[in-house]
Amino acid sequence: MKKTVVFVASPNPMRFSHKMVKSLVRHGFEPVPVGFRDGTISGIEILKGMPDIKDVHTISLYLGPRNQPEFYEYIISLHPKRIIFNPGTYNPDLVKLAEENNIQPVIECALILLGRGSY
Repeated sequence: MKKTVVFVASPNPMRFSHKMVKSLVRHGFEPVPVGFRDGTISGIEILKGMPDIKDVHTISLYLGPRNQPEFYEYIISLHPKRIIFNPGTYNPDLVKLAEENNIQPVIECALILLGRGSY
């Protein structure tokens, strides 16, 4: 299974990160929501801070470029195989850092990837 860290996950059902966690569950993937606020999504607790997570396949990014630099080290430390840069999250500096660490950057909407079966 492609364990996916949804960063930053929101308990607000109107947010795309929330919808992504629900969609991952529906499609049989293992989501790990990481955020700044307490809450649950589809019965899964949102982890706060920068938890150590093992065997990460994908990070689905929902954090704007301006707020990303303080999390570069954390994101890379999870050793994902890829980072999906959802709309509004593209950051050439993080793309370069990912590539330098053998992490595939994917500039795409993760919900669309799931919907069309190419996740």
